[in-house]
Amino acid sequence: MMSSSNFASVPVAVITVTRKPTALLLFEKWRTVSHVRQIHAHVIKTNLLTDPLSVAKLMKAFSESSNPNEAISLYAQLLNSCFQDLRVIQFSVPSVLKACANSLAFEEGKQILGFVYKTHLWFDPFVTNSLVRMCMEVGQLALAREVFDKMPVRDLVSWNSLITGYVRFGEIEIAREVFDKMPHRDLVSCNAMIDGYGKHGMCELAEQVFNNMSQKDVVSFTSMISGFILDHRPGKGLSLFREMLCLGIRPDAPAIVNVLSAIADLGFVEEGKWIHSYISMNKIHHMSSFVGSALINMYAKCGQIENAYHVFRSISQRRNVGDWNSMLSGLALHGLGDEAIKVFQDMEREGIRPDDITFLGLLSACNHGGLMEEGQFHFETMQLKYKIVPKIQHYGCIIDLLGRAGRLEEAIGIIHDMPLEPDLLIWKVILSASMKHNNFVMGKTAALRAIKLAPQDSSCYVLLSNIYAKAGMWDEVTKVRSVMKKRRVKKIPGCSSIFVDGKIYEFLVGKAMDVKYNQSVVSKLEEIVHKLKLEGYEPDLNQVLLDIEDHEKVNQVTLHSEKMALAFGLLNIPQGIPIHIVKNLRICCDCHTFMRLFSKIYNLRIIIRDQNRFHHFAEGSCSCRNHW
Repeated sequence: MMSSSNFASVPVAVITVTRKPTALLLFEKWRTVSHVRQIHAHVIKTNLLTDPLSVAKLMKAFSESSNPNEAISLYAQLLNSCFQDLRVIQFSVPSVLKACANSLAFEEGKQILGFVYKTHLWFDPFVTNSLVRMCMEVGQLALAREVFDKMPVRDLVSWNSLITGYVRFGEIEIAREVFDKMPHRDLVSCNAMIDGYGKHGMCELAEQVFNNMSQKDVVSFTSMISGFILDHRPGKGLSLFREMLCLGIRPDAPAIVNVLSAIADLGFVEEGKWIHSYISMNKIHHMSSFVGSALINMYAKCGQIENAYHVFRSISQRRNVGDWNSMLSGLALHGLGDEAIKVFQDMEREGIRPDDITFLGLLSACNHGGLMEEGQFHFETMQLKYKIVPKIQHYGCIIDLLGRAGRLEEAIGIIHDMPLEPDLLIWKVILSASMKHNNFVMGKTAALRAIKLAPQDSSCYVLLSNIYAKAGMWDEVTKVRSVMKKRRVKKIPGCSSIFVDGKIYEFLVGKAMDVKYNQSVVSKLEEIVHKLKLEGYEPDLNQVLLDIEDHEKVNQVTLHSEKMALAFGLLNIPQGIPIHIVKNLRICCDCHTFMRLFSKIYNLRIIIRDQNRFHHFAEGSCSCRNHW
């Protein structure tokens, strides 16, 4: 068994006395390791070290402190103090096992396991369950299962400890086997499976478990909402949140954060405003934990950067680095580079130390704002002033910034010099820049590199096909499509959505998903096109990279999904109200020109969130200043 020489010396007094309520009360007030040490000294001074409850509370306090090793040290001292009464040890074992787990002290935990196995403690489920949890926490899954299989007494906690451990380490199939064998299940076991399935892309299985539960709590709903978001079904997550409220289940902070994330993905602010009102009316402290940051993020992603900034200012007394990061990312999304730099300067003045996420938002803002010199300056500041090592995402921002400006040779030079292997995003950035600046050779190389890294990513093939099409190499276009078909890679269709009267309406090229609106939308769009042509609009046929006749190209480009959504919005949104559209892909040059001219002729604001950023169209101009 472990020796006291292996641990820091802890003085021990062995005098049996009765409990003292004053001493026990101190355990409820500890805040730091220093406090716990003072309580420890008090326990020794008042002869409470042989009292099982006092020792157990002291051990628990140490195990949950910033230095859990002190719990292990105290336990070693107790063993060496010649206690004949195992009650003190019995009450302490679960806490010291937690300390072993928290400090990853497996060898000490293994020794405790051997001690427990040789004593009557082996028949105490509270102790043996702690052993299973400890083994799982330190990654000893096989040993945890061995302990579980040999346990003389198992209860619901035993089964749940095993399932939770398997889920944590991604052993979902084994967790399900255990789940199916359980004689009884409760919320903990079901929630563990829902969480595991959701985080590992098995949302349908998570939904099966959720639907079969006879009782659900806030954790069940929160895990399921999170699963829907990860499965790219934010609308389903939002519906589930409403169902939770109808059942009278009060959402906690994680539930609020998840539903705000779902709304941010959908991009429709009215739902977000409703959640914000719910937070205020129910006096949920939205400026604590991550709720404030989630509100900032939601408003920014829904196109309401002013509201995002209002929330940001309202938490001025409690802002943490996460709040600053959310604000910077929001400004980046809207291409407000100068404003992002000012926010960053305020952050520095307030003494908040930026992290790598801070600089990712800042560099992204410089990128979307076309601020070349500023972006390069802050890239150097990150490394020289704050000693932050750039990640692949930071390099991606700088490479994208150079690529958009046509400085492709410099961008390639950074790729060659950086200490990291270029990832898919890097090659897509080069590919996009090559398309924009008509560099066929570099674009083809980047496309082939991207396809090698992600053979199932349809966008890589589409961009390569577009490069060949732009060069008039139609045989090569056919070959690319043949490869896609052989590999069963499907092109993601352009889809635009618009939120009207509490409902989401979706449009693909040339059609509304709800067919009853199709003819009226097409007719309205024809009317808009006619009016814009009178003002000089001509469809940009270069955006149709297909070997078809010009009149067919006109039809293709005229019926792009964002134009369909715009026509629907004009038909159904009250006059003068800005039209918000969300698109899953990057807006094309023709649609961008179309929206600018529309905003001038119809004197109406349009806000489009595409795959990369926001575009605010007003009075014939766009907030991106044609830099996207």
